[in-house]
Amino acid sequence: MTALDQIDQVAKEVIEYCKASYIWVFKGQMGAGKTTLIKSISKVFGIKDVVSSPTFSIINEYHNPEGQIFYHFDFYRIEDPSEVLEIGIEEYFYSQKYCWIEWAEKIPDYIPPDFMLIELHVEEDGSRKITMDKIVNYERHG
Repeated sequence: MTALDQIDQVAKEVIEYCKASYIWVFKGQMGAGKTTLIKSISKVFGIKDVVSSPTFSIINEYHNPEGQIFYHFDFYRIEDPSEVLEIGIEEYFYSQKYCWIEWAEKIPDYIPPDFMLIELHVEEDGSRKITMDKIVNYERHG
């Protein structure tokens, strides 16, 4: 669906589709472009901070000139899902601030029941196919 030169337009479409929800789950294999898409989404929201994957810090906080706060999570390195309780994950998820989550599948029991799922699939030609779904009443495993 998209080439890198279309990423800003795709970011606008993602925002338009997902803006009513504060929890956005980005799903895709390593290198699919999750962080690249989040960087472009950040730019559309006016965020001037350097946006990078919070692989080691788990969470990055960004601000835009309008004073909005955005949280960017990367749970790739989480070994035990309960580790996220130590950072107060539910306070972030229920803060009414946008939460952009990479590798949510590592912490399935802590993801809120309603969220936007943005899936990135790498096609054989290297292009990306992006699908978006509103997930309602997602059943936790625990």
